[in-house]
Amino acid sequence: MTRLFLIGMLCGVMLTAAVTYVFALPANDYHWKMEIWKRGAAAWTFDKDGHYGWKWMIESNTDNSDAAKRAVVPSWQSRAHGERL
Repeated sequence: MTRLFLIGMLCGVMLTAAVTYVFALPANDYHWKMEIWKRGAAAWTFDKDGHYGWKWMIESNTDNSDAAKRAVVPSWQSRAHGERL
């Protein structure tokens, strides 16, 4: 029984590794960087030796502490519980 469990676990780990290798790793190649480049948010850079790099063209908006966002409450939640149509 223990051997069967361990063989099943090993098969599961190998299957997970195969799925990761086939689907996840190729997607991380340059696909998303090219999509961002096409939309104008970043640029590919080359130095004098021919090495390429990546440069963001827009500012990061992670420092939004002063800009409070208003929440939009759907109309069905804003009515009183006793109110009927």
